[in-house]
Amino acid sequence: MKKKVENLAMKLGQGIADCIQSDFALPGLNDPQHQHVFILQMIDSVRRVEFVRVVTHRDIHPDRGDGLSPVFDPIRAARLKQQAGDFDEACWLAFLFVHFGRHPVSGFRYTREFYSALGQRAPWTFAAVKADITGMKTWLDQNEGQLRRGSRCGFGNHRKYLSLSGTKNNGTGHAFETYVHWVSATGNHANLFALALAQSNNDPAQAFERLYKSMQSVASFGRIGRFDYLTTIQKLGFANIKPGRPYLDASTKGPNKGAHLLFEGGAKQLSTVELERRTQVLGAHMGVGMQEMEDALCNWGKNPGSYKYFRG
Repeated sequence: MKKKVENLAMKLGQGIADCIQSDFALPGLNDPQHQHVFILQMIDSVRRVEFVRVVTHRDIHPDRGDGLSPVFDPIRAARLKQQAGDFDEACWLAFLFVHFGRHPVSGFRYTREFYSALGQRAPWTFAAVKADITGMKTWLDQNEGQLRRGSRCGFGNHRKYLSLSGTKNNGTGHAFETYVHWVSATGNHANLFALALAQSNNDPAQAFERLYKSMQSVASFGRIGRFDYLTTIQKLGFANIKPGRPYLDASTKGPNKGAHLLFEGGAKQLSTVELERRTQVLGAHMGVGMQEMEDALCNWGKNPGSYKYFRG
């Protein structure tokens, strides 16, 4: 593994050099330490993407798909459902994984306890939620306190300000209701992805773009939520889609901050369109996709001079 990482680091470093020589300067990497940290963050991003592909193609214990088991894992559970022929449920578990995220202490507890309905009733599967949206929202309101118990629990980092409420606008119940409506507009998940590809001439990047835009109808899923969900579907191999750009926005945080630092030393004069173009060019030189670029820019931009591992 060490040799593999060393080879990847060399490849990324050569890509950076090629980009500077043939296309444009990277002032954010003028400091050798900043370049070293950027490469380390890029390696982490590449390995995070690979990790999902690797672990979900290994044998998976059935307990991984049991919401009442402490080893429940929504990503592995999604693969189990896909292997069993229940594609709607597989995609629903991927959505729950992104919606709740992974808390640094309690892990997948929110996903596990919602999905299992705390053992009070049959699981809140996609079919169950679709059949009884009102009941699902009522259940969330009735059990919000139980789900929130203790001080070391919560949503993952990307979703930490969300509400568990079943009925409040942009709360969890609202997100689930609008997600079901988004999928159901085309019948099911298989049709949703197939239609996006058909309308995009089977171009994975165009299909991703189409889905990203249409997913605006899902409550509380902004840039990060939509990008994370669709790239999770991609990593799992559930649809032939991929981001053709890093999906930056006008924010001064996240990957946007990293992009400004990398391409102009933090001057913030380049447009979002130009930042995305340069990210695409640099990614091509390094041989990495836009999912990896977006992730690495976000993490590197938090502290370009000091490496820190981010779980994702």
